[in-house]
Amino acid sequence: MKSKDFDTALIDLTSHNQKGDSIVERIIAIANQKGGVGKTTTSINLSACLAELGKKVLAIDMDPQGNMTSGLGIDKNNVEYTIYDLIIGEADVEKVICTEALENLDVLPANVDLSAAEIELIGVDNKEYIIRDEIEKVKENYDYIIIDCPPSLSMLTINAMTTADTVLVPIQCEYYALEGLSQLIHTIDLVKERLNPKLEMEGVVFTMYDARTNLSLQVVENVKENLNKTIYKTIIPRNIRLAEAPSHGMPINLYDPKSAGAENYRLLAEEVIHKGEEEWQ
Repeated sequence: MKSKDFDTALIDLTSHNQKGDSIVERIIAIANQKGGVGKTTTSINLSACLAELGKKVLAIDMDPQGNMTSGLGIDKNNVEYTIYDLIIGEADVEKVICTEALENLDVLPANVDLSAAEIELIGVDNKEYIIRDEIEKVKENYDYIIIDCPPSLSMLTINAMTTADTVLVPIQCEYYALEGLSQLIHTIDLVKERLNPKLEMEGVVFTMYDARTNLSLQVVENVKENLNKTIYKTIIPRNIRLAEAPSHGMPINLYDPKSAGAENYRLLAEEVIHKGEEEWQ
């Protein structure tokens, strides 16, 4: 969907009354329309590290590639139901959730079937709120809900943002780090204005940081200077073990608990939990 079409679609939509809050601490959409920035890696490992810290977590895979699903040890091609079945009304949310994929962690899985969702949703009333309305039924069961968005500004991304309380944006430490970020922030602002008044920017997390290069340091400094948003202190390093873990169907805290990647995602999880607490360092 082109950004102009996306904006027009949002502006044409009418706002809905928001439903009441539950005990869920935060629903976080992890989004960046740019691919290869560590979005799914962050979704997998933040979910797993929150669960490791004793939080009850629901991980929602909104990307047709299904990499979050397989990265959490679920065979995406052999699950009975996926989030696609939820969207088209073929299964309710309790049927779709894979319970206890890991301790304290449930998963709403996805696979390539989800790529047909955009077409299926043409002409459907309130299509922007399908996921929100389903998650409303189960969200009191969780402390955190983490949504892995597709690398595009699509109707799936809108559904994620109408469901979420906040949006966390991974930024790769590379030369074009800021490219597209202004459009993503504009999208978040539009969704907040038109569809989900409670939506806020969770913040930015730097990924694929290489301490051996001046470029990574320059990117971090450049973003800090130019972005008036929360920037997480935890920086995720470029790490071989982190890259290997998904192919084994394991988050980094299980695949290599002592690796730099595991330690940093644990720190990020702690930072997410304590966000806004001034006394927490």
